[in-house]
Amino acid sequence: MNRIVLPGARSGSVTVPASKSQAHRLLICAALGMRETLIRCDGISDDIAATVRCLNALGANIEETAEGLRVLPRTAPTEEAVLPCGESGSTLRFLLPILGALGQSGVFRMEGRLPQRPLEPLNELCCGMGMTIRKEGPLLFCEGQLRPGSYEIPGDISSQYVSGLLMALPLLPGESRLRVTGKVESADYIAMTEDALLKSGLRWEKEGWDYRIPGGQTPLPPPEMTVERDWSAAAFFLVMGALSPAGITLRGLDTASRQGDRRVLSILREFGAELAEGPEGVTVRRGKLRGIGLDASQIPDLVPVLSVLAAAAAGETTIAHAERLRLKESDRLQTTAAMLRALGADADQTEDGLRITGVKTLAGGVADAAGDHRIAMSAAAAAAASEGAVTVLGAECVKKSYPRFWEDLEALEVTT
Repeated sequence: MNRIVLPGARSGSVTVPASKSQAHRLLICAALGMRETLIRCDGISDDIAATVRCLNALGANIEETAEGLRVLPRTAPTEEAVLPCGESGSTLRFLLPILGALGQSGVFRMEGRLPQRPLEPLNELCCGMGMTIRKEGPLLFCEGQLRPGSYEIPGDISSQYVSGLLMALPLLPGESRLRVTGKVESADYIAMTEDALLKSGLRWEKEGWDYRIPGGQTPLPPPEMTVERDWSAAAFFLVMGALSPAGITLRGLDTASRQGDRRVLSILREFGAELAEGPEGVTVRRGKLRGIGLDASQIPDLVPVLSVLAAAAAGETTIAHAERLRLKESDRLQTTAAMLRALGADADQTEDGLRITGVKTLAGGVADAAGDHRIAMSAAAAAAASEGAVTVLGAECVKKSYPRFWEDLEALEVTT
């Protein structure tokens, strides 16, 4: 599906859906828990649906109701679970060590670029502690029982490895140690995992990035939990607001959230946008935009849409420490640069990021989403700074994280 986005500044208000990052974590804790739990979750993206399918395959019973997702915990193992994780890297990386903690055999069915995305060194670590993992094309076969002991994982490859181990190790029969080495990137996502585990009654001791995790624990989440609204999804409309004299208001966001992408607010201020927080929500308006230097190590998912803002800001913006983006649903450094250039921006890749020189206005044009939801939504945001319409090729890929994105975009007013 292709989508034509009219040029011009947007104004109005938006309520973004639930955070898929938090939904994954709460669903897993509830499915492994000891009692029925209702998870209120506004919007079921493809990635959230993938986690639901996989947890059901492991013996849970999760149903979507008018109130939310009703979770009946896993009661018994299956012989070999078939886990259709789709393109969801979070689903795969969280559940892989959990299978080992449960002693559950299973095969993950991967789609899109997920079979090419890295699992090292998580798979080597799990194999060294009792699992057997074998990859055949889009299939990943797992069996064996993880044993308690000392686990060590680098923190600069994927925070999802750390989160998966934190969810798995309390389930083992004895105490384990988890040591996260080196620079820890996307640390806020690990904090989100810690919050979900604490909410579910799981405990550990932590000193720096060393965890001592007692075994024999079972989650006991509260009877009802609500998934926060998604700062990653909000970023697309916040950037549109920064390109609009009238501004855009985002309703329902928790400004005290542990979601790392809430940092978009301070980054928008650094670019020169005007922000106000009030009872109606967070409002962003255009200010005197200027280029900045941005370290993306803690907020990699924001890079495509912040690059759009950089293309409309005076001067040069450099984005560094974003090399992990080459291993996402697309090579996001390459596809972001290509999308911006297709719309008339001055953008080039660097070894670990992007260099963007602002232009007075973008021209508009045709942007290929390359099967990547964040590229599609970033291209749509670019229409707010364009003279001509933006055609987004492959626009249906937004279902991965934000199925109603196009409807929410169309509900805003356009000033041409």
